[in-house]
Formats: sequence, structure tokens, C-alpha cells
Amino acid sequence: MASSTSAITAPTFNGSSTYSSSFQQVLTNAVNLASLPMQQTQSDVDTLTNEQSALGSLESTFQSLDTALQAIGTASGGSTSATVSDPSAISASTSSGALPGTYSIEVDSIGSYTTAMSPAGSTTVTDPTSQSISSASSFTLTVNGANTTITPSDGSLEGLADAINSSAAGVQATIVNLGSNTSPDYRLVVTSTSWNADTVQLSDGSTSNLLSTISTGSPATYSVNGSTTQLQSNSPQVTLAPGLTVTLLGASTQPDTVTVAADYSGLQTALSNFATAYNAAFSAVEAQVGQNGGALSGQSIVYTLQNMLESLVQYSSGSGAVASLNDLGLSVDDTGVMTFDASTFTGQDPSAIAAFLGSATTGGFMETATNAMTAVDDPTAGDLATDYSGLEDQITNDNQMISDDQARITLMETNLQSELTQADAAIATLQSQKTYFADLFQAEYPSTS
Repeated sequence: MASSTSAITAPTFNGSSTYSSSFQQVLTNAVNLASLPMQQTQSDVDTLTNEQSALGSLESTFQSLDTALQAIGTASGGSTSATVSDPSAISASTSSGALPGTYSIEVDSIGSYTTAMSPAGSTTVTDPTSQSISSASSFTLTVNGANTTITPSDGSLEGLADAINSSAAGVQATIVNLGSNTSPDYRLVVTSTSWNADTVQLSDGSTSNLLSTISTGSPATYSVNGSTTQLQSNSPQVTLAPGLTVTLLGASTQPDTVTVAADYSGLQTALSNFATAYNAAFSAVEAQVGQNGGALSGQSIVYTLQNMLESLVQYSSGSGAVASLNDLGLSVDDTGVMTFDASTFTGQDPSAIAAFLGSATTGGFMETATNAMTAVDDPTAGDLATDYSGLEDQITNDNQMISDDQARITLMETNLQSELTQADAAIATLQSQKTYFADLFQAEYPSTS
């Protein structure tokens, strides 16, 4: 960090002799002369601080470029996307492992959930925040023969519903009003979370079942790729193939087609973003070049960064349909500005793109570019971080020198002022004696000039 020390001003000399103003000048000149090395050191600190600030700005810019580069690596393998012929019957999504291809699925019947509700004739609940369908403090919820103890936090219907939803019984509780606004009749509704003919019961110990089934669920039935085998699912989500999930939305009258295709839109976006980040880095480096360049003009780090950027745009694999960044749609004009042409990119074979890019560890552009970026922007051992740390050490040392100089000058001021004060006092005494003897001589010999 830069020192906050201001220039040292000589203290005021208060003498009584006629030479006190001369002594003030002696003191001022001595302080100014002694301060010259400190002032030069302070100037050096200011220069180093400006260089450090410029390095920090460059480091941030190149880290953004590195992030954009890594995004290319992440998207280099592309992804997959799925489209369906009838979006009203099904939807589809892909994840890792999905293979491009065409699939078909015919939904014969859509599934449904089992729903049970507290019946009419039980305790009428007009305020679900304070009343419930039973005064019991504990309940037993039975789903397909499996018992779960339900303990509401209070005696309200809302407390009972919350306790059911907090359990792992595989059901969802809600509250509905089957009455009017003026005469409400709140009921507890419990719905299974799977498409199945479930049995749902709720007991308070004295009443065996506080619920009545109002609809019995059923699994969905469907067939795949023209097979005559009818499959069942108790969930809307069906795994049609590795990495391919289909959501059943409704019955279909004919097979619905699911098409899985490679999707390189993510890589296209990453390449476009890389061009933007590259231009920002290029502009930042160019701002430090030349007679009118920034604080780092003439520094070796500027040429290191220029060479690194040049190595990125000049990389060539030497073979294949995609052998350079130009083949990906990334080109640099005579002014050094990079642009991305999406039409060039989309016209290339995905396998050729993957072969050119490679990865950060298996060769190709990504390995070369990653190594080049690491050499300059690694947070601990990169050129930018090393130079920044070196400047930090120099600034610290210079600030210590300034502090030492301040102490030395202060001590010199004290000693010199003491010596000058003694000299001034001696001269003042002599001047006083001279005046005394002159007056005495004039009194004795008044006619003598």
C-alpha cells in the first residue's frame, strides 16, 4: 500500500538575536535537503502503486477471459434436447447419458391419485385455525396398511394437515371449504402422491376412520416403440431411455414421437462470450502499450500478455475439418478485434469441433489455451500474481524507508534546533554586551565618534 506521509515542514525557529531569521533559513534548508531522499522514495511508491493498480485490473480482466475459456470446455461436448410430436400428451427432457435417436410412446390411459376426505356428519369445522375434526392429540395415518403416527402441534385442522404433510407417509393433505362464506364447512382432504389404487385411513383411537374415499386412483398405462406389452407407471415421470425422461400429460390416440438430438447452442453461446472476453483483455493490454500507454508501459508483463493472446488466436491443430479458431467462426481483424460468426460454427461437423477443442487434460485447443492462461493468471504462481506480489513487497520496503527517514529527519530537527537555539542565545548575549559597552564608551567620551 502507498504511504500516506505528507511532506515534512521545518519547525518555526523563535530566536532573540538579529540572526534568528538566518537560523530559520538554516533549519529550513537542512530539513528540505534531508527530505529529498524520502521525497524520491515517496515518488517511487506512487509509481509502484499505479503499476499495482494496473496489474490488478489486468488480472481481473484475464480471469474473466479464463472463465469464458473454461465455459467452452464445459460446453464442448454439446448436450442433448428432446422434442415431442404431441405436447398435449407428453413432454420430454434429457440429462447426461441421453443418446440421439427417435423413440415412440403411446399413452393408453393417464393415471390418477387416490383421494379421501373427512365426511359430512363429522364435527363441523368453521374455523380451521382453532377447530379440528377430532379433539384427539394424536392420530394414526394408514396408507396401504403402513401406519404413521401423526401428532399435530395444536388442536386445529391446520395443525393436523401440517403434521400429515410433514410425515413421510406418501400423501398430501389440504383443507377445502364445502360450505358457504357465511356458513363454512372445512374438510380435510388427503391425496396420495402416486398414481395407484391406494387405501388411506385416519384414526383418532376412538373412530376407526375419519376419512371417506372419494376417488380411487389408478396407474397410467402405456406402450413403447410399438411393443404390444402394456406398461404401468404410478408416476407421471417415465424413464424412456437412459437420460431421457417423459412426463405423461394425457391419453393419446396414436404413438407420440420423441426425438433426441445433439444441441450445441450452449457451445455457440460460450464461443460468443469468449470473443467478448478476449476483446476486453486485448483492449486492456493495448492500453498499456506505447509512449502514451498506462502505468505498465514498457514492462515485460505487457509483452508476456500480448504473446499469450497471440498464441490463442494462432493455435492450429494442423488437420481436420476444424483446424483453427477461424473454422469455429472466431476471427481476428487487422485491429486485433475478435468476432464470432455463428453461421460458420453451425456449418461444422460436431465431431470435428470436439476433436479440435479436446479438453484441458487430453490435448487440443483447450489444453493449450488452459496452460497458457494458467501461466499468466494462476492466483498464486501466475505472472500477474507474481508481479503484483513483487510490487507489494517493494511498496512495503519503500514505506519502511520513508518511515525510517521521517524518524531520522525528526531527530535531526530536534538536535539542530537545540544547537541553533544555543548559538542564538550566545549571539544575543554578545549583542547585548556590545550595546552595553558602546553606550558606556559613549557616555565617557561623548565627543568621540
